[in-house]
Amino acid sequence: MEAHPRDVACMFSRPLAEVAAFAGDPANLPRWAAGLSTGIRNDNGRWIADSPMGPVEVRFVGDVGSGVLDHDVVFPDGTVNRNRLRVRVCGSGCEVVFTVAQHPGMSAADVDRDAAAVAADLERLRSVLEQR
Repeated sequence: MEAHPRDVACMFSRPLAEVAAFAGDPANLPRWAAGLSTGIRNDNGRWIADSPMGPVEVRFVGDVGSGVLDHDVVFPDGTVNRNRLRVRVCGSGCEVVFTVAQHPGMSAADVDRDAAAVAADLERLRSVLEQR
């Protein structure tokens, strides 16, 4: 069971549909999610990312069109971490919220590092989308 989840949020001046479609497309992960993917390939319907932890499978499991970008990261040893990523309407734009989980064995410092990496990824996502 996770303890002390932390939400990391970033505001966007783009509509929910545009942000969710871009962020929820695994092919786009290397453009903004450096904490997860430096490269990605579709291997017979499975998205395999080159991550800092080695090759991992990424599976979006939510309704991307409605802003639920929850995704499973499957590690080489079979361990699965579910990441909660939501896009929600906020004024004329939207807010993207990633919940950083504290998995067993993670220290508070580990969570702080993950949260900082997620914040940088969300800023990169905003930059990519707002330059389009």
